[in-house]
Amino acid sequence: MKRASLILCAALLLAGCGARELLQPAAGTSMPPKPAMAKTIPTVAELLTPTTQQRPGRSEELLLRSEERPDDHFDLPPPG
Repeated sequence: MKRASLILCAALLLAGCGARELLQPAAGTSMPPKPAMAKTIPTVAELLTPTTQQRPGRSEELLLRSEERPDDHFDLPPPG
């Protein structure tokens, strides 16, 4: 039983480490067409790199002290 679980773990570890190659279009196909407003056709690396809109940066700003909100004249209770 111990040997079988060891072989299973080794097989799972080997299955997780595959060869990594550069991505290329499938055989017989080409890269996507040039975007309408782009000056050049983007490369594979440029297509795979997310923009700041797709992956915004984190704000590490911490709230150091609590502050009372200023009075808002339009923040009225619900009617009724």
